[in-house]
Amino acid sequence: MQPAIFLDRDGVIIENCPEYVRSWDDVQIFDQALAALARIRHSPYLIVGVTNQSAIGRGIISLAQAHSINARLVETIMHAGGRMDGIYMCPHAPEENCSCRKPQPGLLLQAAQELGVDLNRSIMIGDALTDVLAGQAAGVNQTALVLTGRGYAQSQLPTPSGLAPYAVYATLAEAFGHLLGE
Repeated sequence: MQPAIFLDRDGVIIENCPEYVRSWDDVQIFDQALAALARIRHSPYLIVGVTNQSAIGRGIISLAQAHSINARLVETIMHAGGRMDGIYMCPHAPEENCSCRKPQPGLLLQAAQELGVDLNRSIMIGDALTDVLAGQAAGVNQTALVLTGRGYAQSQLPTPSGLAPYAVYATLAEAFGHLLGE
């Protein structure tokens, strides 16, 4: 069993898009995130994206379009010297009350089962309290909020009931530096 670094996509690796990421033209990768992913390419951690993509469930984009965007993102990360060992996506609209939409832990549990992840030695990094809650619900050892994307606004919200302490970092690069001892 191997530990993993679970990463939310929008707001952590790429800019949030207020009208949803509908095509590759909407993707703006954070330069610091791309460089940080390249720096940790030899890490013993699996690097796994976990992302809510309700635009699919809302009928805004197709599942095939979402997979294409994710595949191109992985390709771009690889061309920059980084790696992603998988991306898991919740395609449901919020009102569907599925078990894979964060803050539910379903995406992390699915990845753990399929990739042989030791959740107790893993890390979850997101830009929303729902990301942190999902990591904690899955039994991830360390959870962190980055202030990119929605992170700063989320950090100002009241602490949800049941949320255990978590770390806060300015960027993904800073989070990797602290959490991985870079």
